[in-house]
Amino acid sequence: MNKSMIFPLVFGLVGTAIFMSLGFWQLQRMNWKAGILAEIDIRLAEVPVSLPEAPDQIGDKYLQVEVSGQVEGAELHVLTFGEGTPGFRVIAPMILDDGRRILVDRGFLSETEKDEPRVGGEVEAVGSLVWPQETDKYVPDPNYEKNIWFARDVPLMATTLKTEQVMLAISRSTNNEGIIPQRVSINISNRHLEYVMTWFSLAVIWVGMTGYALWRIKRKTS
Repeated sequence: MNKSMIFPLVFGLVGTAIFMSLGFWQLQRMNWKAGILAEIDIRLAEVPVSLPEAPDQIGDKYLQVEVSGQVEGAELHVLTFGEGTPGFRVIAPMILDDGRRILVDRGFLSETEKDEPRVGGEVEAVGSLVWPQETDKYVPDPNYEKNIWFARDVPLMATTLKTEQVMLAISRSTNNEGIIPQRVSINISNRHLEYVMTWFSLAVIWVGMTGYALWRIKRKTS
């Protein structure tokens, strides 16, 4: 082999190996993410159970729970969109039949109905236990004066409404008072297939470029 071809060949092999390894890594990530989504779908389809004594934020996330009790009239309104329509998620305290106080995400309410009177009352509900991770340094603090929140912050909402740090996102219930219950939507992106195709495509292109470079060198030196 011509000595002038050694460096381009090594450079090409190393670059191809890097692109291929990144492609296989993304393939593993894709399968891992698909497994998580499948587990969540299974949990959301399970038969509802009673609320655990001490719900765990990891082990009991998305657990299907059935409760009954009194929903109080106090509400926190989280700005959101329902099918493109601006509105609010209604978060309220619920006193269960055993005396425990938890947060319930009652569902979606259109913007025009935000200030309509709602008194709560006796409710039977089924939903998913959730601890949403919706807050970061870019999310504004709640506007307490106008009762507008920008994220479901379970610890802060629990402190405000004097409940346990437990939230039940209601998927169906009695006594909705015009509020539309919402099934839990899983906002976990799984675009890894795109990344897999990108890295493998780059590997193929790199091989082609290396081959072309070697061909040019050989042609010049022959």
